[in-house]
Amino acid sequence: MPELPEVETVRRGLAPVMEGARVARLIQRRPDLRFPLPEKFAERIEGRKIIRLGRRAKYLVTDIEGGDTLVMHLGMSGRFSIARPQAGGDQVGANQIGDYVHDAGGIGAHDHVVFHMSSGVTITYNDARRFGFMLLITTAELQSHALFRDIGIEPLGPELTAAHLAARALGRRTDLKAFLLDQRNLAGMGNIYVSEALHRARLNPKKSASSLASRSGKPTPYAIRLVPEIKAVLEAAIQAGGSTISDHRQADGNLGYFQHSFAVYGRDGEPCPRPGCTGVVKRIVQSGRSTFFCPKCQL
Repeated sequence: MPELPEVETVRRGLAPVMEGARVARLIQRRPDLRFPLPEKFAERIEGRKIIRLGRRAKYLVTDIEGGDTLVMHLGMSGRFSIARPQAGGDQVGANQIGDYVHDAGGIGAHDHVVFHMSSGVTITYNDARRFGFMLLITTAELQSHALFRDIGIEPLGPELTAAHLAARALGRRTDLKAFLLDQRNLAGMGNIYVSEALHRARLNPKKSASSLASRSGKPTPYAIRLVPEIKAVLEAAIQAGGSTISDHRQADGNLGYFQHSFAVYGRDGEPCPRPGCTGVVKRIVQSGRSTFFCPKCQL
């Protein structure tokens, strides 16, 4: 499932070809993805300008002229490809979203939604497993919608501070891994980047979340050193093009580039890469999800 860096990677690739352009034509090739597509989907979008393409947690949020927002989730295999007009009126399948996505798109039978933009660009949504979805929500009601009303702060924004983590963690008995995965605490964090951030911060994922706060509610040294590592690992992943979206050469979603920089994720039994550490990366299961960490330097 794509996490914040992968979705942000896609957003940065799509924004230049969507923002400011109108949807001249929308082709809907099936009635549903994970959920039914919006009623009268094409009719409600065609002819309208894309004002802004943003991201909230793991969702693409597309503000459309007229007061609606198109919310898009990539599911497990969703991806976008771009075809740009060339001289003579032909279109070339550039299949490259910015510098982030290469050979995007899978089998044509899985091209479910196609946006023909007023600029001549064609944007195709391909989703082999159909776990993604698209919803139309009134922009004014977006933040109160069930998808968004309980989502926490964005970890790359200024709101993420040690004090914020301490306030959320005070008295919590859950472990650090579960606390950071809880979208009510941090938006967009997933299994990969939680494992990586905790390793960078030298924190054991089994440690109690309450360790981030003192009895008076002030941030502990654990919280103080965790915040910059969360931001750093997310920024690094975005710059690398993400870990599960960057390379779409196969429909099953082969890993992109940041996986080459994983310190612990997926490296069970390998030496810990931290300089001077002689530990070995271990895999455990927490809440049904794999966790990777070094028992020697993550205390």
